[in-house]
Amino acid sequence: MKSLFRFLTWLLLFAPILAGAQQVHVLSESVEFSGDIGSSQRKTVILQNESNQTKSYFLKNIRGSIGSSQKVKICLNDQCFDSKRDLAKIALKLAPGEIFTDLYLEFDMGIAETRGSFDLFFVNAENIRETFVVEARYEVASGTSTDFLHKDITLSEIYPNPSNRIAQLDYELVNDKAKAKITINSFIGNPIAEYELDPTRNSLVINVTDFQPGVYFYTLFIDNKNVVTKKLQVKK
Repeated sequence: MKSLFRFLTWLLLFAPILAGAQQVHVLSESVEFSGDIGSSQRKTVILQNESNQTKSYFLKNIRGSIGSSQKVKICLNDQCFDSKRDLAKIALKLAPGEIFTDLYLEFDMGIAETRGSFDLFFVNAENIRETFVVEARYEVASGTSTDFLHKDITLSEIYPNPSNRIAQLDYELVNDKAKAKITINSFIGNPIAEYELDPTRNSLVINVTDFQPGVYFYTLFIDNKNVVTKKLQVKK
């Protein structure tokens, strides 16, 4: 009799926990993003509804560290949402036993070397105790190649770097009809200068004597499209 009483007591205490047990699992484990400054990547998140019921979830919040220049978009099929502005719009439905492959994360590496992680917390619309978490990590590097190759242009690294007077970029416009320019921004993204690349020349000389000491980022635009961003350090 005492054993039966203890069993019923245990069942009453732990029934809410059992009711909230995770029934949707993330099969893709941790999502990894690794790339150079200025690049972007898209990764698939694979989910499985292991229950015999249809499950509806919404994205409750995102926890962790995302750099100020990095951007995350969450895509369902062909529709993408901003992770900051569109949080309430991100919802998905999984049929019983379904393996769901139409959830994607798009990560913009931004303009600074950094690393970090963040988690997406999804909550069952009908039972808030039932959740699943998508874990993501990222690492942004400055790149190792000496020249940047594009179908319209070849662009060297800026030199000397660090610089205290003059910084120079060498380039060759393969397509002389392409409109190419270099913009320079401060570490926090404020515009500092802009230079059109002359197709009749093969170098750009930048006077940095008026720049405050610190880290800047120079971006190549071709036909008004952001192609690549790299780092310039100015010292006195």
